[in-house]
Amino acid sequence: MTLPAPPPGTAAGGGPAPSATASAGVPDRTAVAVLGLGAMGLPMATHLSTSRDAGGAGLDVRGYDLSQARLDLATTAGVSPAPSAADAARGADVVLVAVRDQDQLDELLFGEPAVAASMSPGAVVVLTSTVGEQGARAVAARLCQAGVGLVDAPVSGGPKRAGAGDLLVVVGADDQAWEAAHDVLEAMSSTLVRVGREPGSGQAMKTVNQLLCGIHIAAAAEALALARALGLDPRAALEALMAGAASSFMLGDRGPRMLQALQACETERDDGARDPREAEGVEVRSRLDIFVKDMGIVTAAARGAGLPTPVAAAAEQLYLQGASRGLAARDDSSVITVLAPGPGSDRR
Repeated sequence: MTLPAPPPGTAAGGGPAPSATASAGVPDRTAVAVLGLGAMGLPMATHLSTSRDAGGAGLDVRGYDLSQARLDLATTAGVSPAPSAADAARGADVVLVAVRDQDQLDELLFGEPAVAASMSPGAVVVLTSTVGEQGARAVAARLCQAGVGLVDAPVSGGPKRAGAGDLLVVVGADDQAWEAAHDVLEAMSSTLVRVGREPGSGQAMKTVNQLLCGIHIAAAAEALALARALGLDPRAALEALMAGAASSFMLGDRGPRMLQALQACETERDDGARDPREAEGVEVRSRLDIFVKDMGIVTAAARGAGLPTPVAAAAEQLYLQGASRGLAARDDSSVITVLAPGPGSDRR
């Protein structure tokens, strides 16, 4: 579903109305490169390369990742592996970038070998990562010098939805870049919203989105930690909360993994030491340090706008505490252990 952008009465961005079936509207000749095959990049690449009969977009997709293991997974899923990011991008019409932060983005596009220099004039980079409004605008200006457009299109929804083409994608792009990437974006998303006509607008919208996501995860952790501290069964508490007005997507998604983290605390209390597997926490679906980055972007944007965001600031401190305690590479649900640590833990 593509939602309209201003002015009222026009299709999103003034472009063609979206097709009823997203992947059916993607031209077979569109060549796509996906750079970064991590938690989000791999399922996006897989969906785009999967045949239409199997529910994918049926595109020619080349992929690249620094990790050979991730590249092997992509190859098994039907993505054509490339020996370098520049090789993957060469000749591609649309280059999707899914990296962790601004530093990785700059190195990928403008380092050696530079992806931007390998791209054909008229091709577009689709930035799916969260890097902030100013970062996206700076990248757009540098790409423009190479004749390459930037579609600022951060995504939300998680790996499972990425693999099903069920993401929320918010876009800031000029008309030419929007039209060049539109059908690929439709194939990736269930909701596609053009929120502005220049790069940076998508990042601004994603910043607002991440404010709520970061607060909701922190609030879920605080609620379940309080339930435990009050002597309640955390599983029963989660079930009750999900049935009432206090429920949220993040509580339902992260809550069960938070309970696993609490169980690890119980194991430490009973056995005196955590089982090594439990000490690693739960399956990592979204790293905690991603929210350290994203909440930093949120609070910096708020300061720049002169807007107080005290709840977001408190949530940011919780993620920073988690990272300082060695949880940076763990699932973000492990933030609950900052509030409800096992016996003997340092409550700095």
